[in-house]
Amino acid sequence: MTGLLLTGGGARAAYQVGVLEAIADLRREAGAQLQPNPFPIIAGTSAGAINAAALACGADDFDTAVRRIAEVWREVKAEQVYKADTLALLGSGARWRLVLGLGRFVSTVLRIKPRSLLDNTPVAGLLKRMVPLDRLPAIMQAGHLQALAVTASSYSSGEHVTFFESATPMEPWVRSQRLAVRSRITHDHLLASSAIPFVFPAAALPMSDHIEYFGDGSMRQSAPIAPTIHLGATRILVVGAGRMTEPREQLAPNALTGYPTLAQIAGHAMSSIFLDALGVDIERLRRINTTLALIPPEVRAGSTLRPLELLVISPSERIDVIAARHADALPGPVRRLFGGLGAGGTRDVKGAALASYLLFESPFTRELMALGRADTMRQQEEVRRFFNWAQ
Repeated sequence: MTGLLLTGGGARAAYQVGVLEAIADLRREAGAQLQPNPFPIIAGTSAGAINAAALACGADDFDTAVRRIAEVWREVKAEQVYKADTLALLGSGARWRLVLGLGRFVSTVLRIKPRSLLDNTPVAGLLKRMVPLDRLPAIMQAGHLQALAVTASSYSSGEHVTFFESATPMEPWVRSQRLAVRSRITHDHLLASSAIPFVFPAAALPMSDHIEYFGDGSMRQSAPIAPTIHLGATRILVVGAGRMTEPREQLAPNALTGYPTLAQIAGHAMSSIFLDALGVDIERLRRINTTLALIPPEVRAGSTLRPLELLVISPSERIDVIAARHADALPGPVRRLFGGLGAGGTRDVKGAALASYLLFESPFTRELMALGRADTMRQQEEVRRFFNWAQ
């Protein structure tokens, strides 16, 4: 049973689409189209949850699903994801300034409670076009998909929750500070999973007999690969969004010195949320595989532990550097907002990490897609072995 894990990272998730395009090409070359969907189990977090759900909704025709996702990312604009006009940002900024300046009086008397830096209501239209979730039950019933999992983090309870929908009954799991909930996946789940903290508002989701508010699933995610394993995957393709294979030497010397800007600190915090846990989990899984290989087969047969085949594809270039080249593509009001925090254009790689998460603009996403395709093709022999596709 093959699983696919698509991680978070805002606009960085465009990289995943290039990977999927390359896999679709390699699959056609191998003549493997008789299997409509190479990934019976699909899991995603943050923007990766949106890509995962879109792919799941087209699991009866993998090539077409990938092409449709790619069309969206290739032409995406920030205004399709969040309100980027001057009036919207001025309104948001004014509310924050009032709260910071007048404090409790503003929140209790005037009842002004800013919920986020940006308003992401436009993304609802994009989700409706990109992710036709009404197709999911029929696709599962036809046997094209075994399970879809979307992860979010509850601000209300502090729990890390994986919502999953499956073709056959599966027992939810509970671990320390993380649990699974069997649920019909909705666009609200995708909004919750992709709600970058502070940047986008939390989303309300039903939990048993009450409502909880959720934010980005990358927060407090100690075991990103776990949902695919719990849902039955024995081999897993993990598509990352940075750091694991990014070369450090691409940074100019002045990018490593000097007092950090607010944008640099925020970008570092974002990277800690979105990227670090995945690398740790991959190392842990590989250590377990190595340990299991040392155990005699007859002894291992009496255990519930099994080795997992893992293929990881992640950026070979620093996404911060790519984002710096395209920072000027951000809408003017957003660019000026980031400029005040120290996230400049091509001359400032230090603050580009923050911009990279919100750079939903085609010049940036197209370059990431091209990088994802190129990185996958460089690993094409590993990809073929992973799927047992003959050349």
